[in-house]
Amino acid sequence: MKPLSQIYLIRVCLSIVAAALCVVLGFNNLISGLWFSIIVYLLSYYFIKQLFIDKVEKTSKIFTTGIGGYFLVWLVAWVMFFSMAHPGL
Repeated sequence: MKPLSQIYLIRVCLSIVAAALCVVLGFNNLISGLWFSIIVYLLSYYFIKQLFIDKVEKTSKIFTTGIGGYFLVWLVAWVMFFSMAHPGL
């Protein structure tokens, strides 16, 4: 598998974890949950950069790969997890 594909899959999986953490940690509104997901994304950049710095041509590709998928999957997963945790709302 190519390095950029691996980065994409890591980010998508991480977005599901971030969405679950948002619900568990009590980020019950969209703004606070979004800030948490942005922090997780930025932290993932530093860890992924250490793993793939020699395998990718430009380091800017490490930051931008998977950004759309990350936030879209995070939003869908957050809504689903939130709905399961608070069914009466």
